Amino acid sequence: MVTDPIADYLTRVRNAMRAGHKVVEIPASKIKKEITKILFDQGYILNYKFEEGSVQGIIKIALKYDKATNLPAIKKIERASKPGLRKYSGCKELPRVLNGLGIAIISTSKGVMTDKKARQENVGGEVICYVY
Repeated sequence: MVTDPIADYLTRVRNAMRAGHKVVEIPASKIKKEITKILFDQGYILNYKFEEGSVQGIIKIALKYDKATNLPAIKKIERASKPGLRKYSGCKELPRVLNGLGIAIISTSKGVMTDKKARQENVGGEVICYVY
């Protein structure tokens, strides 16, 4: 049993990139699917596929690397809000990752979105993670 499934998701992606894997498989959930869609839309991963084979389902993520240097597209991916210490931000106090070069993924009342989209929608919420 995993106490923090989102931290497990981020750790699996981080470990797969450090090991140089092309694909990583992760147990699915609604929030993990939304985070995966955001990572794809922002260009941090090549592709993804949701498989509904088992009870829970599986997310298969094709990781993205630079062709010339073979370095991963994601330099750092870290959890911000933890089960023991949740981090919430209003729309005015949303974090800027690397002065706008990275993204913060926010869980809002209007769904899971990036910090930039949350500012446009004028909503705040729980800061899930930082990616750059």
